Amino acid sequence: MEQTTEHQVTDEHLARQRLRLWLQMLKAVRHVEGSLRERLRSGYDTTLPRFDVLAALHAAPEGMKMSELSQQLVVSNGNVTGVVDRLVADGLAERQTVESDRRAFRVLITPAGRTLMDEMVAEHLRWIDGMFSEISETDAARGISIMLDIRNKH
Repeated sequence: MEQTTEHQVTDEHLARQRLRLWLQMLKAVRHVEGSLRERLRSGYDTTLPRFDVLAALHAAPEGMKMSELSQQLVVSNGNVTGVVDRLVADGLAERQTVESDRRAFRVLITPAGRTLMDEMVAEHLRWIDGMFSEISETDAARGISIMLDIRNKH
């Protein structure tokens, strides 16, 4: 568990406003994820975890070790293993033994997986752009900055 110094609330109103911000962020994330899950299911008969693994592999043409994949997706090796097993069974990913360590292997996206992801990435961009269409470029930049500040401070 991450240790932090004890924080003292000095402005009760601002503290409550920050709490409301957090709750609205959480609701927004759940809303967007729910919509993406439904669109991936209905449009591609796939899940968000499968999409996430394929997206990571799509961005790494040289492949990734399972530990790298888990670390990038911030999930356990066990969670990734099940998803990778199904992707391999479906011909969308493959495993290759690592030359320097016969116990380890790399996971790579297959040509079929790359073709599918090329299509899904373009569709994903359209989905997100549509859901966020009322957000200006300035507000998007502000939102990104706030999220980075939160992640970098804690």
